[in-house]
Amino acid sequence: MKINKITSAQVAKLAGVSQSAVSRVFTPGASVSIKTTKKVKEAALSLGYRPNSIARAMVSGKSRMIGVVVAYLENQFYPEALERLSNCLQEKGYHVLIFMAGKDRQSIDNVIEEILDYQVDGIIAASVSMSSGLSERCRAAGVPMVLFNRAQDDPNMSAITSDNIEGGKKIAKFLISSGHKKISYIAGWEGASTQRDREAGFISILNDAGLSLHSRKVGNFVFEDSREATRSMFFNNTPEAVFVANDHMAFAVMDTLRYELGLKIPDDVSVVGYDDVPAASWPSYLLTTVQQPVNIMVRETVEILIEKIENPEARPQKIKVDGPLILRKSAKIHKGN
Repeated sequence: MKINKITSAQVAKLAGVSQSAVSRVFTPGASVSIKTTKKVKEAALSLGYRPNSIARAMVSGKSRMIGVVVAYLENQFYPEALERLSNCLQEKGYHVLIFMAGKDRQSIDNVIEEILDYQVDGIIAASVSMSSGLSERCRAAGVPMVLFNRAQDDPNMSAITSDNIEGGKKIAKFLISSGHKKISYIAGWEGASTQRDREAGFISILNDAGLSLHSRKVGNFVFEDSREATRSMFFNNTPEAVFVANDHMAFAVMDTLRYELGLKIPDDVSVVGYDDVPAASWPSYLLTTVQQPVNIMVRETVEILIEKIENPEARPQKIKVDGPLILRKSAKIHKGN
């Protein structure tokens, strides 16, 4: 049985308004009175009318859609950040399309190319970086992009991160002031700017204090890789403290230390993470960690992207947001801290 689709003209007739008034009611940000909005929405509801977003995009040249690409969701930081990005964009009248990509540049570039086919108004790349050639392709297509929780050297690319260098410094200062001498580090994926900057800040303070890393292993931001890194690091010559490049890996480290190696935290070893995801405050972890101020990062990301959509000549911005060190029970605390 053929179903006749309800049109905006039918809604306008029932509501007693013009067809353009119906269009304005269903266009985010358009000027329309409360009285007209009420009449149109009541008529639309009674007729079962839904606006055709694709057709409107073809007329206006704007899809009101934002593509968000992310490499992995195992880390609790990203599901939370994606939810807040989606909510913030929806408040601004945009819809979100989420795409998954691998960590390697080719996979990311392929996904970005696919996103461009959807005629999105902008792109947010969360936890990924991309080739300079593809960033130029996005600019040529008139599609602005903002990097979220990643940075790269491209001067034309906007990026919002926590201040990862400063965060690494805070952790080193804390561990040194708490009396630790044998301090180790478990790195994340070494292609990530977040990993690079956290380690750089951390080591700079150790060196200033006349210390060097006691040992270093790589966890790749992967849970099982972090467990293996812990086994290797603590096989002999156990460190007094270990900074783990994010909370997701730190949970793997803590579980391995306690349940495989029989070590007590923090009596035998202090553990510090980075992100302050919800599980960090759970009684089973109580992880000392640097907090990424996700609300501020999300707000800055959305504001910069929308500004660039509305004003293509807007200058790119690189913003670093400082986050506090949250002290819990996974690390020894000197009375002065």
